[in-house]
Amino acid sequence: MKRTLPFQLSKDQSFFESLNEWIGDVLFDELPEKGFELRDEQIFMAFQIEKAMREKDVLFAEAGVGTGKTIAYLLPTLAYARYTGKPAIIACADETLIDQLVKEDGDIAKMSEALNLNIDVRLAKSRDQYVCLNRLEEAVDFGYGDFAHEVEDRLPLFVYGSDSLAELYPYGDRSDYPELNDEEWGMINYHPIQQCASCEKRNRCGQTLHRKAYREATDFIICSQDFYMEHIWTKESRKRQEQLPLLPESSVVVFDEGHLLEYAAQRALTYEVQSETLITLLERVMKEGVRSETLESMDRLIEAHDLFFDLLEDTLEETEGFRYRYEKTDQLKRVASYAIELSEQLLEEFVFDGGMFTIDSYNLKMVEEYLEQYIYSMSLLTSDDEAVDWVEDREGIWTLVIMPRLVTNILREELFTAEQPIIFSSATLSAAGEFGYLAHSLGIRQYDSFTVESPFDYEEVMSAHPFEGTVEEKVDYVREVIAENEPTLLLFSSDKVMQSFKEQLTEEERSTIAFEGDRELASMIRDFTNGQMKVVASYNLWEGLDLPEHRLTRVVIFDLPFPPSDPLFDAKRKDAVNPEEEVDLPFMQLRFRQGVGRLIRSSRDTGKVHVLYEPHEAKYKELLETLLPVSWTE
Repeated sequence: MKRTLPFQLSKDQSFFESLNEWIGDVLFDELPEKGFELRDEQIFMAFQIEKAMREKDVLFAEAGVGTGKTIAYLLPTLAYARYTGKPAIIACADETLIDQLVKEDGDIAKMSEALNLNIDVRLAKSRDQYVCLNRLEEAVDFGYGDFAHEVEDRLPLFVYGSDSLAELYPYGDRSDYPELNDEEWGMINYHPIQQCASCEKRNRCGQTLHRKAYREATDFIICSQDFYMEHIWTKESRKRQEQLPLLPESSVVVFDEGHLLEYAAQRALTYEVQSETLITLLERVMKEGVRSETLESMDRLIEAHDLFFDLLEDTLEETEGFRYRYEKTDQLKRVASYAIELSEQLLEEFVFDGGMFTIDSYNLKMVEEYLEQYIYSMSLLTSDDEAVDWVEDREGIWTLVIMPRLVTNILREELFTAEQPIIFSSATLSAAGEFGYLAHSLGIRQYDSFTVESPFDYEEVMSAHPFEGTVEEKVDYVREVIAENEPTLLLFSSDKVMQSFKEQLTEEERSTIAFEGDRELASMIRDFTNGQMKVVASYNLWEGLDLPEHRLTRVVIFDLPFPPSDPLFDAKRKDAVNPEEEVDLPFMQLRFRQGVGRLIRSSRDTGKVHVLYEPHEAKYKELLETLLPVSWTE
């Protein structure tokens, strides 16, 4: 249902003229009367976004910490959504930051109360953020752990009830189970091999019910950038399959922390081949009375698949990150080609088996869909197409990952040719004052941009402390900072570095720190905000975390956030004339500035930033100081 505009339209003014006046009235008068700070930078940003919507432009809106970026884009996009009758989409950096945006004392709630507006906000999380009833059932049946039984016991009665008139409501969100760690959640959540369209439980599935709920949004749909990119890539194929796109049509898209969109786009285009998945699916079908010819084809494919991963494993080379390099030998490519041939043959065999109705239709559909994806993925590996591929170890299971080297052309065609305004909002969109690095990586040819500095007097409220030392010396330094008993955020460049740090602590020391991955991150942040714990360690919270005043007074950057030496970034470096200047340093600078920006979030904040680096990185000390809003305190 279309909602009324937050202001009156007159015959003498266009919508945008009226919107312009309303933004001015709200930011100059109404919000300051309700206790909000009057910020010239915020007002300028809001008017620039109004202009971008009027002209349907791509806008890079770089605004320093304390500008009030969120309210600056919420006001015009709310009005535009109601004017067009289509919701505005706000795509956050990741799933954890969605909860930050909609928290009880967040900007949306504050604006709604101050302006007496009933704002309709719906969350659209990635599919892996919901319980899969089929995988949960398997976890219970195979005895994966007591946690699976506990999740099952908490399911709504209508899930397995026979009452067709029961009231259905959304359930099964990751945040509903904060006690589960990432490994446990990974056993029961949605997995890409699941065929939701043919699942008998889909009408009572939590994911389906959440999707139905957010499709009815009138004002805002908030999702992750990963999910938005998945929507973009799958939109046309879902239509061809007579399925609705993952997201409804929108009026405007805002990419909050927009400098991360390229990586979200790459992840959404990723194809995966696991050592175990194909075998598991085929063995499931083997039990269902298939013909002898089909069984023989299955056996040959399993043998070829096993051989492929044996050859793959023999050439693995560990990197700085979590990705492994491998050598694409001629023998490996021959085995991959043979696996493709056998997969195509098996699909033909399934046509006959399907006609005999001896195989469960859901299982058959699941296997067929996976084989089609398997063929495509292996074809990318054997071809000379521009692709980046590597191997990951996921809980002891080897996974081959394949993604496009560059997403620029695809983004340009699928996203930036649409007749709708697109807003990039972040404190760090430029590198050395230029937006070309980001625009080029995203395939954007025409855009508007602006930069406004933070209104804070950092010299009065913040100090920055450099520390040069070995890894062991850095660990000891962190111990000293933690001993100050101040709310502290420890930032690491990767999970691997964080785990290495964790291993050097005693059990008693570990118990005083909340490490990302030990349980659901949003719940961990809530406990930190409420003062139930003093230290949070993370490799993801470089951006988006907003904890003003006494809730956060120390930020420790344990290691400089350079991109790792791994296949993905190696591909970027290969395309660069000067890899350090074009890839490594811009990435590090953007991430470093984001991490520093976690500390001072309001005019009442105070605190310290500690920047740790190793002796071979001392050459960057002067550069780091230019990225800080204050000079070093030695």
